[in-house]
Amino acid sequence: MKGFTLIFLFLSITLSAQDFSLKQKSPLAADTFVGADSYGNYYFIKNNILFKQGSNGTLKFGDYQLGKISSVDIINPLKILVFYKDLNTVVFLDNKLNEIERINFNTLSNNMNINTATNAGNNRLWVFNLDSSQLELFNYRTLQKTIVSQPFSGDLYSQASNFNYCFILTDSKLLTFNVYGSLLFEMESLGYEKMVQQNENLVVLKENSLFYISGNSVKPIKIPLSENKIKDLHLTQDLLYIYDGINILTYSLTYPKQ
Repeated sequence: MKGFTLIFLFLSITLSAQDFSLKQKSPLAADTFVGADSYGNYYFIKNNILFKQGSNGTLKFGDYQLGKISSVDIINPLKILVFYKDLNTVVFLDNKLNEIERINFNTLSNNMNINTATNAGNNRLWVFNLDSSQLELFNYRTLQKTIVSQPFSGDLYSQASNFNYCFILTDSKLLTFNVYGSLLFEMESLGYEKMVQQNENLVVLKENSLFYISGNSVKPIKIPLSENKIKDLHLTQDLLYIYDGINILTYSLTYPKQ
């Protein structure tokens, strides 16, 4: 992504049918659809239990003592991150959903209260520190943290990340940071409610409509959809997964040239 700030009027440009087509429709009974990995496994939450469902059967993990599951990061399916906000705790799972380790931020020497936690690779987490209202990179081996952003104002709606970038959606801004702490991209949120990412590409949700934002784009592009309700979504390997509360709809997404 280039280093620039974008503030613009909303432009309703739409992807063509050739860019976006339904590939599969699968029934699913879940409270939350987390996403799918490269092996075709589905991850979802039901009754506060994390499930992994695929050709090899169904696996599950849960710990009611930790409270409600706040988020799950499957960017590394060999080291899945489950975040429990109420207990300020991260649990790592292997690909069989067996617990590898857990990090209780309340018991660390430099304890902090966090609102989000996603995988940054190399023993690091992207965390939003509630005490400072800042995005930080936290190394859970050395217990060192790097402040990535200035303090945020307003409400944090969504965080999405990979090993290179972290995307933050607040009630007023959409921002992108890299692992070196540089702000690469900033724009008005335009009423976006949720986002998912793949590399430098974003899909954002607004009033049950989806819009594509490229790292090199100066405007969002509307994705054509039927009237299906959008409850959860996930983006990976040029596939967009939409959960409407009854079915998972899998679409192929060909990114348009900018």
